[in-house]
Amino acid sequence: MTKRYPDNRIPIYLQIRKRARQIVARFPLPDFYKDFSRFDELSRQLFESTSTLAELLIYVKQNIDDDFGHGLQHSVKVAIDAGTLMLIEGGQIGYSEKFTERRVLIAQCAGLLHDIKRKQKSHSVKGADYARKLLKGYEFQPGEIEDICKAIHNHEAFLTDTAEINTRRGALVSDCLYDADKFRWGPDNFTDTVWDMVLFYNPPLIKFMDGYPKGMESLVKIKSTFRTNTGKQYGPQFIDIGLAIGEKLYEVIKKEFAQYL
Repeated sequence: MTKRYPDNRIPIYLQIRKRARQIVARFPLPDFYKDFSRFDELSRQLFESTSTLAELLIYVKQNIDDDFGHGLQHSVKVAIDAGTLMLIEGGQIGYSEKFTERRVLIAQCAGLLHDIKRKQKSHSVKGADYARKLLKGYEFQPGEIEDICKAIHNHEAFLTDTAEINTRRGALVSDCLYDADKFRWGPDNFTDTVWDMVLFYNPPLIKFMDGYPKGMESLVKIKSTFRTNTGKQYGPQFIDIGLAIGEKLYEVIKKEFAQYL
């Protein structure tokens, strides 16, 4: 799809993105990655070594819109963090190693596919329906496909039309996907997500700034929505870091890009 912005605005937003990334670089990583580095590394290893995920990754690369802030890079990060959360939470529940690794695969598949229909209205519902058809061509049991699809259905914040999940293990996949996705509302929001969306829509900078406070309010609201025990403990810090970055960036734009406002 052709991006809808005139050339004269591109340099402005690219400059602001550069400043945003400089600000992000001054902040430490969320504690989640330090405290669970062993699980993070294992999730990455499983993601990179599982043939089903390798095949699905190729499919996602070829079929996901990568210019809207929720493309391939976003999906891979969500998949790996969802796998990390599953390792942590599954261990606390008492899952066996073999069963946990299988559930990591389920969570990571949900992560890869959760935004496959991101540009469409009700993208979580349409994404779930799409995934249900797609995954019949992969080596998943019907119950595993349902766990993936219901997690995709339920991954949006403040969703009122949620899919009912009747098993504890299915609910955990859903919760791990949700929390991993909302981790991206922290620093990642200001390194990539916001700018991909802005460059797609390309609003005048003054319009972007008019909507900035509302965007920050949305971040605040996310803090209380994390679902797993680990997400509830560590998720708010992601958001707090994002808020601190956003506040600094807001002042930088007003000062350094005032001529465009």
